Amino acid sequence: MFQKDLYGNILKDLYRGGSDLQVWLHNHYGEAEDYPMHMFFRDEQAMPEAETIALDLCKGKVLDVGAGSGNHALVLQNRGFEVTAVDVSAGACEVMESRGVKDVRCLDVMDFTGERFDTLLLMMNGIGFCGYIDDLKLFLAKADDLLNVDGQILFDSSDVAYLYEDLDRTAEPYYGETDYQYEYRGQKGEWFSWLYIDEWTMRRVAKECGWDLQVVYQNLDDNYLGRLTRI
Repeated sequence: MFQKDLYGNILKDLYRGGSDLQVWLHNHYGEAEDYPMHMFFRDEQAMPEAETIALDLCKGKVLDVGAGSGNHALVLQNRGFEVTAVDVSAGACEVMESRGVKDVRCLDVMDFTGERFDTLLLMMNGIGFCGYIDDLKLFLAKADDLLNVDGQILFDSSDVAYLYEDLDRTAEPYYGETDYQYEYRGQKGEWFSWLYIDEWTMRRVAKECGWDLQVVYQNLDDNYLGRLTRI
């Protein structure tokens, strides 16, 4: 039987002082990976360049989507931004509140209503929650309702073509659509779908949905930071 919100339980244990917790991340393309959960508790100085650039690009009222332990929300909050942090994990939301994030909402961003923002922030491949290209299109439609007229979406993602031999990039399903499962202390969480999307596929999908992609940072590992604005 799968453990509900195992991800949130891991974050709570880490927040309570666990520093050597071993977490395995299972996938469908290779061996399970020893996952470095400590990166969910980093200060700004320890964040990768893509994340610090994204924080500098934030403007106005910010919605931190899939906010996790609240790293980015806390940095922005300390800079004086009005930040709302949203996550589906009750455990993650509990940690954020304990760390001092002022406005935490425990819900799916697709169910978020009644407010508009100037920036949607999705770090640590947060846009991956879409899981599939078709659901990414649904999210981009939802983002149109969540953003003010001159609003922006800031996200980072990666081209994971390197994971596959003899890859046919035109084949379906899209190679960046994958599934993961956490394992911690003998318990396994539910499998969840996750999307890694390369720059060119994102550019095409975004255009189809009425958005323009600007790549503002890219490193040698095919990771990039993107900014989406309405066409």
